[in-house]
Amino acid sequence: MDVVELKTALWGKVEHVLLDMDGTLMDKYFDDYFWGHLVPERYAEKHAMTFGRAKDLLFSKYKSVEGTLDWTDIDFWSEQLHLDIPALKEQIRHLIEAHPHVEDFLMSLRDAGKKVILATNAHYKTIAIKMKKTELGRYFDRVIASFDMGYPKEDARFWINAQKTLGFDKDRTLFIDDTPEVIDSAISYGIRYVLVKNMPNSRGHTPINSPRGGQPYLSIDSFSELLP
Repeated sequence: MDVVELKTALWGKVEHVLLDMDGTLMDKYFDDYFWGHLVPERYAEKHAMTFGRAKDLLFSKYKSVEGTLDWTDIDFWSEQLHLDIPALKEQIRHLIEAHPHVEDFLMSLRDAGKKVILATNAHYKTIAIKMKKTELGRYFDRVIASFDMGYPKEDARFWINAQKTLGFDKDRTLFIDDTPEVIDSAISYGIRYVLVKNMPNSRGHTPINSPRGGQPYLSIDSFSELLP
């Protein structure tokens, strides 16, 4: 299957469209800057250490919980780092932006009568901040977070619980994400239509389109490629 064939299926037989938030709908520049620069900067100031030392320490902490519910739990990080993570996010909320053509795509899905679901590992507080800034929340029939499902999207149990919650037909569902481990999980679960959003960070990061089993992921660079 290629993107043209997937697009035909999307506007034909697909009923549920599940969409990741960070990196997929939203430019991941905000998150990369936040966790890679602002948090280490504030941590260094708090503990009177160099930025480089702070960054090394924090990246080690991040890695230790990657792929778990703690990784995106900003209350967890506030407690661990003794920093007000939600308040820091608010300080740079001007950097929160949707990728180009996202709103057009969401509007078209709604107009076509598709069930549009935000399926994210992000914390509720992060979701609220980003939906308030972008006003995209109005396009979703439902929001499901990993905290609701009890597992991150990398875990097959997320998909089991998501299907029970939403009642989607795996053969009539499209899922779009930017994380290889999550894409692999959705494919393994049997979601028929799975697509990668390349260039999650618009400011110079390379495409995600990594090989899986010797084959590249089916991917798009822009949501304009899916518009009817």
